[in-house]
Amino acid sequence: MNDRTYTLEEASKLMSDAFIYKMPFNHLLGIKLAHMNDDFVQLTIDNRPELIGNFTQNILHGGVIASILDVAGGMVCINRILQRITPLIHQDIADKMSKMGTIDLRVDYLRPGRGETFTASASLLRDGNKIAVTRCELHNERNQHIATAIATYLIG
Repeated sequence: MNDRTYTLEEASKLMSDAFIYKMPFNHLLGIKLAHMNDDFVQLTIDNRPELIGNFTQNILHGGVIASILDVAGGMVCINRILQRITPLIHQDIADKMSKMGTIDLRVDYLRPGRGETFTASASLLRDGNKIAVTRCELHNERNQHIATAIATYLIG
């Protein structure tokens, strides 16, 4: 059993690294962390041929859009969960994370996913003891609003 104790910053980095670099699908998408604080996360993804859904118009696949929005929402929830664990012991963090999951993800596709770089942002709408709700948005490098999502997560 690992009983190492982390600072909030260390635990937050550990979890964001796990989401981005250790989850094979997220790593395949090429997700990068741009910004994270107590209740806000920003991720970026670069457009690549492997991520295209409509190849005649070079449009990002809808599944890629939903995925990055889900990751952003999940990460903002994890950051909030970490703020509630005292002390931040490795095993306690692992136990909490093993029980977390997406309950519902509703995506509104507002525009075709045209662009070179996309930014997903997520903020908390509600964080209860068991359930958290986030609002997520995806914009391209021209700040065009591509999609919005409301996501609900089991957190406790």
